[in-house]
Amino acid sequence: MIDPQRSTPENLVARVRAVLPSLTPSAQIIARLILDDPATVARSTITELSAASATSEATIVRTARVLGFSGYAQLRLALAAAAATRQGPDRLVPGDLAPDDPLSDVIAKVTQAEAEAIEDTAAQLSPERLGEVVDAITGARRIDVYGVAASGLVAADMSQKLLRIGLSAHAFTDAHLALTSAVLLRAGDVAVGVSCTGETPDVLEPMRRAHKAGATTVAITNNPRSALAEVCDHVLISAGMESAFRPGALASRISQLLIVDYVFVGVAQRTSEVSNGALRATRDAIEHFVTESRPRGRKPS
Repeated sequence: MIDPQRSTPENLVARVRAVLPSLTPSAQIIARLILDDPATVARSTITELSAASATSEATIVRTARVLGFSGYAQLRLALAAAAATRQGPDRLVPGDLAPDDPLSDVIAKVTQAEAEAIEDTAAQLSPERLGEVVDAITGARRIDVYGVAASGLVAADMSQKLLRIGLSAHAFTDAHLALTSAVLLRAGDVAVGVSCTGETPDVLEPMRRAHKAGATTVAITNNPRSALAEVCDHVLISAGMESAFRPGALASRISQLLIVDYVFVGVAQRTSEVSNGALRATRDAIEHFVTESRPRGRKPS
């Protein structure tokens, strides 16, 4: 359970937004009330909130527990702190972009969504959880990363970064190749699954196979209650939300890419001597290639 004295307004908001898509319709009503007006919820008894939300008291208690609290009373303490420090305009909710929004509003809303994705991802990621993943990757024989579509771009970014510091890292965006890779992993290897929903079959099945083969499994997902989160040893939660106008939105990718950068920097720190040498070698090789392949001017006749 979460200590209400250590729960900050930022990570409470991040936690609510992270679990929102996976909640039942009744629990989503409560979660949206928390996001929209934490002060009112904090002042409400469980009976009052039940009446205001047209949900049962049992649903309210279950929602509090999903958010990491022992019950509604503990959630109210954290909400009171959140309400006391809340500043600025209301946060965006999924679908906040409208078909008739002027481009000035599009710029403002998308920018706010991306900024919130970064803030929320940072707020809910514990150094201890990140450290466990960094440890696993630092000592891995092989790191395979699975992702498709927009998450496939994140998988490619992660493998490229780890490769640049001398680790054996590979990205798989094809389900058949991912399954081939997964069944050949073993203890001491790491498999990373990237999926916004945590329910993508092309990612989920290879991760199940990798876990069965004995590899350490890591999820990067927006949904802490997903099937992917359940099958993995370690779960890193990204916070970007998608909407009808922004499927595969930058907010989702940027929060996933932020986690990749956290992991990369952590691994590079743990292996600084090797990683610095690998970065120099790869940079020199690329610079030499670019220089040598550049067209040279003709000599004057």
